[in-house]
Amino acid sequence: MKNLILTIAIFGSALFSAQKSEHYLQIGYASVCCGTPSEKPVMDYLTKFKQKNKVKNLEIYKQSGLGREGEYNLYIGTDGLSKTQKDTFIRGLKAAVDRQNNTRSKNSDGLVNFNESEIITKADLSKARNLTLIKK
Repeated sequence: MKNLILTIAIFGSALFSAQKSEHYLQIGYASVCCGTPSEKPVMDYLTKFKQKNKVKNLEIYKQSGLGREGEYNLYIGTDGLSKTQKDTFIRGLKAAVDRQNNTRSKNSDGLVNFNESEIITKADLSKARNLTLIKK
């Protein structure tokens, strides 16, 4: 039992000590009736932003298991961006999310939720369950 607890503690601390960012933006994927919307529009925006702005890495975590229909959150670290890059990034991300929500089928497609003023801290993420690093 001690070995199991020690192993979990080591892996848990390794995950969170590897985090470089202290501040994250949260994007929530919610279901209406038939599952969550695709994360492809947001991921495409992130790829284009990285290429255009020569950003090496964006720290992205996925928290799954938030509902019966596959609801999940993405957390994107912003500490590696300059103030100008961060402002541009947030405006573009908001536009990508708004575009996706405006083109969805209102009766069956889920929503993408993004509040640019809501900042999640590293301490908040350390308490989150089902958190996986998906890109660095």
